[in-house]
Amino acid sequence: MLVVHATWSATGGVCVWAEDATLSGTAKPGVRPKKHPFGASVETLRKVFDAGDECTFTLQLPSSSAGPVAAPELVRPAAGRPKKLKLAPWTVNALSLTPGEAVRLLGQEPPETPSGSWRWMAAVARFAVALADRGQVLPGLVAGHARWIPQLTGDEAEHARALDKATPAVVRDGRDDLVPFVLTALTDAIVRDRLAEIPAAESPTAAQRWVRALTTQDAVVDGDLGGLGGELRSWHRSAAPPAGPLRTCFRLALPEDDGEDWRVEFLLQSTADPSLTASARDVWQRSGAATLLSRYAEHPEEVLLAGLGRASRVYPELDAALRVSTPAELHTDPQGAYRFLRQSANALTMAGFGVQLPSALQRGPELGLKLKASSSKQGQSAVVKGGMGLNEILDYQWKIAVGEDELTETEIAELAKAKAPLVRLRGKWVELDNARLRRALTFLERSGEGEMTARDLLQADSALAEQGVDVPVTDVVADGWLGDVLTGRVDDQLAPVSTPDSFTAVLRPYQERGLAWLSFLSRLGLGGCLADDMGLGKTVQLLALLAAEGTGPNLLVCPMSVVGNWQREAARFTPDLRVYVHHGAGRVGGGDLAAKVAESDLVITTYGVVSRDTGELAELGWHRVVLDEAQNIKNSASKQARAVRALPAAHRIALTGTPVENRLAELWSVMEFANPGLLGPASAFRSKFAVPIERDKNQAATAALRRRTQPFILRRVKTDKQIISDLPDKIEMTEVCQLTAEQGSLYQAVVADMMDRIENSEGMERRGLVLSTLSRLKQVCNHPAHLLKDGSRMPGRSGKLARLEELLEEALSEGDKVLCFTQFAEFGEMLRAHLTARFEQPVLFLHGGVSKSQRDAMVDRFQSDAGPPIFVLSLKAGGVGLNLTAASHVVHVDRWWNPAVEDQATDRAFRIGQRRNVQVRKFVCAGTVEDRIDAMIRSKKALAEMVVGSGEDWLTELSTNALRELFELAPDAVEEVA
Repeated sequence: MLVVHATWSATGGVCVWAEDATLSGTAKPGVRPKKHPFGASVETLRKVFDAGDECTFTLQLPSSSAGPVAAPELVRPAAGRPKKLKLAPWTVNALSLTPGEAVRLLGQEPPETPSGSWRWMAAVARFAVALADRGQVLPGLVAGHARWIPQLTGDEAEHARALDKATPAVVRDGRDDLVPFVLTALTDAIVRDRLAEIPAAESPTAAQRWVRALTTQDAVVDGDLGGLGGELRSWHRSAAPPAGPLRTCFRLALPEDDGEDWRVEFLLQSTADPSLTASARDVWQRSGAATLLSRYAEHPEEVLLAGLGRASRVYPELDAALRVSTPAELHTDPQGAYRFLRQSANALTMAGFGVQLPSALQRGPELGLKLKASSSKQGQSAVVKGGMGLNEILDYQWKIAVGEDELTETEIAELAKAKAPLVRLRGKWVELDNARLRRALTFLERSGEGEMTARDLLQADSALAEQGVDVPVTDVVADGWLGDVLTGRVDDQLAPVSTPDSFTAVLRPYQERGLAWLSFLSRLGLGGCLADDMGLGKTVQLLALLAAEGTGPNLLVCPMSVVGNWQREAARFTPDLRVYVHHGAGRVGGGDLAAKVAESDLVITTYGVVSRDTGELAELGWHRVVLDEAQNIKNSASKQARAVRALPAAHRIALTGTPVENRLAELWSVMEFANPGLLGPASAFRSKFAVPIERDKNQAATAALRRRTQPFILRRVKTDKQIISDLPDKIEMTEVCQLTAEQGSLYQAVVADMMDRIENSEGMERRGLVLSTLSRLKQVCNHPAHLLKDGSRMPGRSGKLARLEELLEEALSEGDKVLCFTQFAEFGEMLRAHLTARFEQPVLFLHGGVSKSQRDAMVDRFQSDAGPPIFVLSLKAGGVGLNLTAASHVVHVDRWWNPAVEDQATDRAFRIGQRRNVQVRKFVCAGTVEDRIDAMIRSKKALAEMVVGSGEDWLTELSTNALRELFELAPDAVEEVA
């Protein structure tokens, strides 16, 4: 295994080196700089990279007495934790790449495991390519060398600053100006490679020599340059956006009625409030909105005219309108309007001018292909039993369409003859890509109709891409059950499912729809993900399906913590259902297991057992496999994810309230279980969906993923009053607590001690130190005795404990019950002992070491009217699978910093059966790391909502300075507690 690194060399190129896991990690004695003990040899590097000159160079790396610390990506035998780290010089073998060679290699998938430095350098290279693609470069002269210089404005400047902050220390090597230096070198190389050489003049001028130097690999400009440098600097200044409160703006206006007279209207716009604009006519007449702009400039007409003059340099067509003394607009034809839309508008924006485009053209329907399919079983509706599910054969036909509107042959012929890309179609102006139209017509001639499976239909857009057809799929329609699924008509047409008299639950309307949906998928052999919010009754909907079908055996895989809950719910709602729990050291196997399964309707087991008994369980004939808390297989490569996918079944169901916690790969894993192959291979899913959506927020990819998964995911949220009206609202609030003086002193001591160690560490050791620091700081925020572990007294030493006592006192006085969550089991025990003495009544405490029978007894005690009113729970042990609706208050004493996990814990109380408002309080200590991370945590919820939070590891990637800012104690954080 190799971990490849990339760093910038003093000679102006990229040096590539690697760590080799097969080499010894111990350095040989000698004079520094020593040879890196597990740095890859030149021969090894040559097997991986086909470019670059061989070289050696010296790096400053975090090191112990045994040698340099390995990169966190390098898998090596554990060597124990070094006691002390320091920076030390090490010599490595490397390949020196020119900027052009570097761009080519960095743009490819790394052949080996990339390090943080490689990923950073690749990000800079992608940025340089994007700047060159958009033409955001200007030619310049640097120390007698012709250079293409990237122009950074707006979002690009912000992106460059973000790259600078993220620069790994091993790459920066003490330099503060590295990003602009590297970015200029890479951009310059890209532009040079794209430009053809120009013929050399016999007696070239300074300008001609400069232009030639810009288009060849030799950047040196020979001879006397005269005043060229000054002229170029003046040019650069003229291209810079003007500073000031007002700027010239251009608005593209659609033709009126049926005409083809497009207009580019001139405006004056406030830079502080872009919605404040005045037309050029108002500016010239000093009327209307122009009077509001007069407070920004004494002569706004001069600002407008000067802006028009500058704009003509990047939009030459303006010259025609500037021949009058008071220019107000430019008249143009459809070709000119298209040039403005696709070329001039972007150039004007980059030059700092305002641009306003018709919303119809910005978000209008695009030309593409519409797929129409019909089942060979004509007339079969979604509610009729039968069909072959995703393997059913369909007749298909591709059609050219604009959006969802299929075009007639006459319309296609007219579009093919259009002279301009902007055409009027059915009374609306649309943008037509003539090249795309030709590609679509060619595809129709080759593959316009035929047969495909239902699975192929759902993957149609991917199939086109694999065939090299660069035409989007604008719509997919089908008849029969698949048409009902695609159009959302199924929910209206689902046949009611009758449950036997032995089923004792009364389903709410939305649960009846959920049952009908599950039954519908089951009849068609399709898998599904029931992703209702926690508390909406996924358990009872699944049990209703089993009771209604009466078909088995069904295998239910769930976490150990909820096995008892499934047993109780099954006995309560489906007493006739034959249930067998396959778990524990004494579980049966072989023929005895087969016999048990044969006489059972529902077999309940755990993810751990499935991982260990995969072979035996896979040999049995399962009617259905159900995963409860299916987020347990979010890592598709984990042993338990592979194990459940290996279980054959006619029908598969995933139950989860969080189909996506952090990354879309989790959704792929769940759907790969439910409907294997639906989303394609994991690698293809990542490139087509995960990266565009997570990194680029690509709306088209989001829509395509939603279209493909929506038929197989049913999600309802309990805050929707149309779904459930008898669930009271949840009131969430953050309780800000102050540290005591003792806590403040301990907090600062921990920060001072740990930051010194973090600053002198790297790799896995640094990651461990960061997480250890966070854990210790949270312990300080909880209580000094939690950090010190000295068994000292509890009262009067913690702001959080003082506030918790106040809340409990108030809640108990009103007869309410309270859940208190902590991620630390040892602190949970401290709370139990203290609160028991403080309130002179029993306090329950549930943690990972509690047995199943003890857990069930605790739940029953708390749920009973006379039971203890305070229940302390370890976040992981008590966060899923428990019904604790007796509580109307939830307190998160400390934070796990994962929105999905915290919400799951809260949902122990905020679920069906709750009759009162649930008040949720999350404690944070002011001016501490808790306070700062609390402000960040909300953004973690956005990813899951796009298509249907990690824990704390992301903190380990922050720079030392960023960590210091995050951890440091604010001056007003401390307040004494009486």
